[in-house]
Amino acid sequence: MQGNQNEMKILLNKVPQVTIFFWIIKVLCTTVGETFADFINFNIGLGLTLTTIIMGVAFLIALFFQFKANKYVPSIYWVTVVLISVFGTLVTDNLTDNMGVPLEVSTVVFSVLLGLTFLFWYLSEKTLSIHSIFTRKREVFYWLTILFTFALGTAVGDLYSEQLGLGYLNTGIGVVIIIALVFLAYKFFKLDGVLAFWIAYILTRPLGASLGDYLSQSKINGGLGLGTTITSVVFLTAILAIIIFLAVSKIDTNTKSDIAKTNQSNTNKKNVLTQTIVVLIIFLVVGIGGYNWLSNNIASQGALVQQATLAGQLNDFVKIENDMLNSVNTNGVASAKKGADNLEHQWDTQEPKLRNIDSTTWTKIDGTIDSLLAAVRSSNPDVNKCKTALNNSLSTINAANK
Repeated sequence: MQGNQNEMKILLNKVPQVTIFFWIIKVLCTTVGETFADFINFNIGLGLTLTTIIMGVAFLIALFFQFKANKYVPSIYWVTVVLISVFGTLVTDNLTDNMGVPLEVSTVVFSVLLGLTFLFWYLSEKTLSIHSIFTRKREVFYWLTILFTFALGTAVGDLYSEQLGLGYLNTGIGVVIIIALVFLAYKFFKLDGVLAFWIAYILTRPLGASLGDYLSQSKINGGLGLGTTITSVVFLTAILAIIIFLAVSKIDTNTKSDIAKTNQSNTNKKNVLTQTIVVLIIFLVVGIGGYNWLSNNIASQGALVQQATLAGQLNDFVKIENDMLNSVNTNGVASAKKGADNLEHQWDTQEPKLRNIDSTTWTKIDGTIDSLLAAVRSSNPDVNKCKTALNNSLSTINAANK
């Protein structure tokens, strides 16, 4: 009788079994989370705040259907993951761009929130395994955890790739190496499976974001220049194809070996606790050490400038934006799009140095540049809106450059 009950719990598990397809589609979803958010924000021109509201409502609707289902349904589950990926990205972007919250603070806050979620989940349910999401409470903990992993992954990825100047490609390579080490530790050194899973799950967020940025960013920015539209369509098509395959094959719905995992005894609790502490220490040492090393490199570059303000450091951006404004006045918005690519590239390249000099002013200017890029790159650009955005950005930059 007990065996039949356990079998039913597995069959009614609300999340997929972990197969190679799980990880493929997870990376695809995180990539879409980055590119689709940029597509709506910039290409459609809705702006960061409105985009966040729309995607937040869409995510809540998808989550409603996910909770309403009484078993794992691939289409509902993965649509929810795509939307929570986009929404989690936008939450961090809003904190950074609209509210001026430093990425270091976002990283710490989301790390604490994620840690507390894990703690309360375990204290309540005595397990963190995704092979046992068959109660409403566990599902609430699960999706709260997923939201914080996406928000944290966005903050960490942006911190290292943009603010600290490591770059999208190098950040992605670094994440791949860490995930590979986690897999080897799980395979050959008996790292706990649940612990390994959640480490990999968190790290796939900056991996997917780095991949998305590398594919979508213009060549002048070091990307392949596919753009957010093509990249989003390609990855959404791939996600749809895999969802259809999973729905038909049901290979991620029921795996006998997972029953054993769900019913695993708790004899190794002390060992798992020790592993968790060791992993946290390693990540703290590597993360803080890498942060200090990159920060010191930026500081040494800033020391050559010997400035406490951005005065005199923004001449190139004033010229680029003035050229864009002249182009808009003379030939229309289309002629200014090349200047927008150059502006974005130069601004991203100079971010580590300029942000180190005056992070508050940098954040203010960054917000005006984001609005400018959104106006120029809109699918239906309005000349007056572009002129207004350019003038606002020039006014802010000139004030800081004096």
